[in-house]
Amino acid sequence: MADVRPMPGIRYAESSNLAALVTPPYDVISPEAQTRYYERSPENIIRLELGRDEPGDDELNNRYTRAAAIFADWRLHGVFTQDAPSLYLYEQRFTAQGKEYHRLGLLARVRLEPWSAGVILPHERTLSKPKDDRLKLLRACAANLSPIMALYDDPSSELQGILAETMQEQPLADFVDEAGEGHRLWQIADSALAARITDFFRDRQLYIADGHHRYETCLTYRDEQTAARKGVAEDDAVNFTLMSLSAIEDPGLVVLPTHRILRDLNPVRLAALDETLASYFTVEPLATDLDADALLARLRAAGADGTTAAVLARPADTLLLTLNAEGRAAMATLEGEQAQASAAWRALDLAVLHELVLRRGLGITPEMVQAGEHVSYTRDAATAIADARAEQANTVAEGGTTLALLVNPTPPVAIRDVARAGDRMPQKSTYFYPKLITGLVINPVW
Repeated sequence: MADVRPMPGIRYAESSNLAALVTPPYDVISPEAQTRYYERSPENIIRLELGRDEPGDDELNNRYTRAAAIFADWRLHGVFTQDAPSLYLYEQRFTAQGKEYHRLGLLARVRLEPWSAGVILPHERTLSKPKDDRLKLLRACAANLSPIMALYDDPSSELQGILAETMQEQPLADFVDEAGEGHRLWQIADSALAARITDFFRDRQLYIADGHHRYETCLTYRDEQTAARKGVAEDDAVNFTLMSLSAIEDPGLVVLPTHRILRDLNPVRLAALDETLASYFTVEPLATDLDADALLARLRAAGADGTTAAVLARPADTLLLTLNAEGRAAMATLEGEQAQASAAWRALDLAVLHELVLRRGLGITPEMVQAGEHVSYTRDAATAIADARAEQANTVAEGGTTLALLVNPTPPVAIRDVARAGDRMPQKSTYFYPKLITGLVINPVW
């Protein structure tokens, strides 16, 4: 199935100062962080990954054309070096929720496949604006600057065994970034070892964990180049993209929850919400003086056996919701477009909460969520609770009440199961932590 190959990776020639040269991926870089990375080093990857807009920019001079010029200049003058075709082993070391983890990824070229082929599968929907931005950058630089994160099945740790010897060697890079997270990179240039690794993937599917927009952008770029060149060879670089591949079973695969903040709600729906919730959940009032950590601990305990649970923080009270038999029956008998939803999708905490709390309880339809109405997102539970409690003076009649819905993280295996079933998860269902760093290895598509 998956066609995984070595690539002639482009890397920074000087590896002793990588912490000053790399960044997180573009979609988590704030304007303040962008400025900080610009100031950190004149050779920081930010100038390629997320360049500045400048006054007077036009079609011929803009952040995309500047990125292309800088990329060419750095290759010409030795800022970057290019390897012979290689695979790369990438380890991240980090702390999450008080525990230390390390996560392994294999950086490689992976053949682009349409979703319909069933080789590489998505788990969420994409938006057009991010794809347009990434497409302009890909057209300008003809390179994948940051890797897409994808998952694969390896229940017997077969690939881990193949890679174990590599991890005993001296890494190409070993540094700690500004967030205190460690990064190590090894090059796998041995052709026999690379062949064993690529053979491992031949009968496996891949599941996109992070990078749906970039993947669809690469499909579009491949099709553009194929049309412009009146066809390309099967092994042409444009038919591949850069991925970091991790095992679903990797204990370092950490998914953090993304909580929901609900605003501008219908007063009539709010007035009837308690009755609606009682139809689908066991509702337990919680002390209003519990802080975010205590509430999340209660939530984890309630969902420890796989039961769907959530904490609903309102201006005057806080509730622990646990799905009951009536709620499970409701999810088993969905109607309309969701009538064909798979069992894997129906079992998702967020599918349950979007259906029973948002849609049936508050009248927030999937179309409204897709359009960005009523629902915003945060990974900071304390912020969500503060938003809800700040509105305590508002009355239901005024329609100004804000609610916070705290959720448990989505397990990685759910991504595989939902993707295999051909379904897509609700928006913001997964946040893999930490993000893959940008600037370790670049994949040219020429």
